[in-house]
Amino acid sequence: MAEYIVNGYAYPSISKETLEWWLPRLSWVAAFSYGFTEDGNLINLEDANLIIPATEAGVRPMMVLTPLDADGNFNDNIAIRVFENPDAQQNLIDNIEANIKNKNMGGVDFDFEYLAADYADDYVELVGRTRGRLRPQGYLTTVALAPKVSTDQPGLLYQGHDYAGMGQAADYCLLMTYEWGYTYGPPLPVSPINSVRRVLDYGVTQIPPEKILMGMSNYGYDWRLPFVQGESKAEKLTNYQALARAEYYGVDVQYDEEAQAPFFTYTSPDGSEHIVWFEDERSWRARLALVEEYGLAGISIWNIMHIFYGGI
Repeated sequence: MAEYIVNGYAYPSISKETLEWWLPRLSWVAAFSYGFTEDGNLINLEDANLIIPATEAGVRPMMVLTPLDADGNFNDNIAIRVFENPDAQQNLIDNIEANIKNKNMGGVDFDFEYLAADYADDYVELVGRTRGRLRPQGYLTTVALAPKVSTDQPGLLYQGHDYAGMGQAADYCLLMTYEWGYTYGPPLPVSPINSVRRVLDYGVTQIPPEKILMGMSNYGYDWRLPFVQGESKAEKLTNYQALARAEYYGVDVQYDEEAQAPFFTYTSPDGSEHIVWFEDERSWRARLALVEEYGLAGISIWNIMHIFYGGI
């Protein structure tokens, strides 16, 4: 296992074989995801198939908490209602603690996305209060943060995440340094190293580097060209599926030195042109080197649902 922290996000639907492959390479496994109600009651996740093997392997199982409703849909209004209700906050913290103890877990990872700037302080306070409850008992409180490059960066993805505040409130901050290339966006590398560096350059000025886990993407996308904003939708691929597709079409994989990312183009049977960006061991090793360069605590992989040897 690596000498730094390696967190891997997983859904309970992960195959037994895939989980067994990953566990010797992990420090933590984060079960995605618990939801909660406006009253602060947890929406349970059936994750024993993650917790038990992780514990047996000496890997810390973490519960991920997101504003999911009972139907499994993201709804940040749930988080806002909790922020506005001190009793609901207290109930939520109580339930987090009880769940960790009842299931023999190692802590909680907060993942509240697309929060308005008005609730940034409330979010910091909730994370800090949770840590105050859990840390004396040996449990961790972590938080996943959008990939910001400045304090006042515009956009709903960024405005509700206060790097400096979370750097004090949480035990660790997991920076989501991926998704520059995404399902509905234009063709781009998922985690171009030049963009990752800009996030880290800012991040270490706000958060102690020994509290930062850098996000690592474990997938790629296939875009049909030309890209049309509002119409195009990229196909998500595992890294090995991407390699198999290049082999199937008999095309060479190229490597973007600036982004430190592999890609290839091909023509499908219907005559349409495609471009595929994905990850390989070269791209992973390039980003893994940033852990030592920046003095980071480690990495956080989204996600471990598929096997990929990236150099850890």
